[in-house]
Amino acid sequence: MNRPDLDDLDHQLIDILAQDARVSNRKIASDLGVNEGTIRGRIKRLQQDRLIAFTALTSLKLEKATNIGFVAVQAEAGHVRQIARDIAHIPMVQSVMIMLGPFNIMATCLYDDLDRFHTVTSGQILAMDGVYHIETSLAVRTVKFSNRVVRITDVAGANAD
Repeated sequence: MNRPDLDDLDHQLIDILAQDARVSNRKIASDLGVNEGTIRGRIKRLQQDRLIAFTALTSLKLEKATNIGFVAVQAEAGHVRQIARDIAHIPMVQSVMIMLGPFNIMATCLYDDLDRFHTVTSGQILAMDGVYHIETSLAVRTVKFSNRVVRITDVAGANAD
């Protein structure tokens, strides 16, 4: 993936929007010393380039399932991308990443029932063709969590690279 060519103004704009996406273009323009049209155009370009998106981030308190579990997966090298996509379609799974290291896939799950988490991990993920080992870990206390950075894509369009 090529790193986008952003200038200082783009970075300042993104930082402002990351703190409060509801701030007006007029306020941003005033704070950054440019005209409102410049801000409007840059936001449009950043959205079209899929570098930013506006959405409501919700608290875990609103989720039915509030326990966090991690599933580290060892899979056959030639099947990693497809297995990652298949795991991403499981409703309990919130994120899937392809990794370097002893495990080549990491999934994060939200669960409300430990037996259900076990059924998904052992009955679905471990049972997938090409998966030969999984290890699970359960979060017992969250010290820091940031949902500020997310991948802007949908599962159907995910390249999983």
